Amino acid sequence: MDSDKTSSNILELHRISKSFAKPSREPLPVLSDISLSLHEGEIVGLLGRSGSGKSTLLRIIDGLIKPTSGEVRYCGEPLTAPAAGIAVVFQTFALYPWLTVMQNVDLGLDALKVPRAEAERRVMSAIDLIGLDGFQSAYPRELSGGMRQRVGFARALVSDPTLLLMDEPFSALDVLTAETLRTDFLDLWAEHHLPIKAVLMVTHNIEEAVLMCDRILVLASNPGRIAADIQVALPQPRNRLDAAFHSVVDDIYSILTSRTIESIALQNRNQGSVVRHLPQASTNQILGFVETLAAAPYSGHAELAKIAAPLALAINKLFPVAESLHLLEFAQIDNGAITLTAAGHLMAQAGTDERKKLFREHLLRFVPLVTHIRQVLNEREDHSAPRARFEFELEDHLNASDAEKTLRTAIGWGRYAELFAYDDATRKFSLVDAAH
Repeated sequence: MDSDKTSSNILELHRISKSFAKPSREPLPVLSDISLSLHEGEIVGLLGRSGSGKSTLLRIIDGLIKPTSGEVRYCGEPLTAPAAGIAVVFQTFALYPWLTVMQNVDLGLDALKVPRAEAERRVMSAIDLIGLDGFQSAYPRELSGGMRQRVGFARALVSDPTLLLMDEPFSALDVLTAETLRTDFLDLWAEHHLPIKAVLMVTHNIEEAVLMCDRILVLASNPGRIAADIQVALPQPRNRLDAAFHSVVDDIYSILTSRTIESIALQNRNQGSVVRHLPQASTNQILGFVETLAAAPYSGHAELAKIAAPLALAINKLFPVAESLHLLEFAQIDNGAITLTAAGHLMAQAGTDERKKLFREHLLRFVPLVTHIRQVLNEREDHSAPRARFEFELEDHLNASDAEKTLRTAIGWGRYAELFAYDDATRKFSLVDAAH
């Protein structure tokens, strides 16, 4: 890194790692050896699937939690607590419903003890800048989702921050509203109307990352680590229809699919037993994707980038379904594309009962956790077992959130295959007659 870039670094992360304690008190790594620099004038995207530690990394950068090891430097100084020059725009609007737009925007300045006259000037300036002029006396219930998120942006900008952190700021909005807000933000950024000097943005949307960011850091999962640092050398404003735009998008899909395959292979080697993270995909999503992929114009094969757009799926929705199909061997993912196997084609053509039978066979063959639950139930005299019995096993290897999500997936898949029943009121598994 050259000296000019070093001198203009807004943020530097040096070998950041973060672990949480398992119930056994052993460390469970969430982030591993992350180093990055954010330079003045850059918008950098953190792109990764759920479980890659993006939100944890954002909280470390904001000074809300401390890393297990490594150092964060903000404007050249070590960051050990939340800094006044760092602001956050959240995924959810996080507005106080009993406060007006003006009062919601003003909240951050109260904490900074800004003099009242200066605070009012800043609030009105932020409201005007972000396109809320005329709505300052409105309450959140009177605003659309897009207008509420504009309040979130105004509240972040009112403190004149140097660094803006954005945690999926457009994901809760409809497609058209998100596009408008993204465009307005990029226009303000390009025209130097914003006080911020650098932006770090978490996103699940590959096209959004390519549209907005100067660099994209692709995070791998379990534990979160930087898998690729991609420079997006496209002039602004960017056109989604350009071949160069699609080339960058395709490259990112290829990186993510290769990482998915590596992750599945690694889990098969290291945890090919009961304990492995299962993707968050329902049987309805899996079957719907199989039907879509089998039909025209795909006929069993598609680039993920091309099938994601018509289905309006970001990577946090698309990749769990694709990974599930790969795991269950109904499809193979490779180099940014997905192809149905013979079993996948059979699944697409089968009726309801045949689908269940085929799904059951693949579930017992390729998902050891489901087989384990079934075996425990068979061995018990009353053919039942508490949920906690399996949660404790999973939490020895996964964090509590991943263990809960994995068990939820196993329950959904096992119920569909009629391998066992689950009663959420009693939190118990049991065998069912249909599964005998």
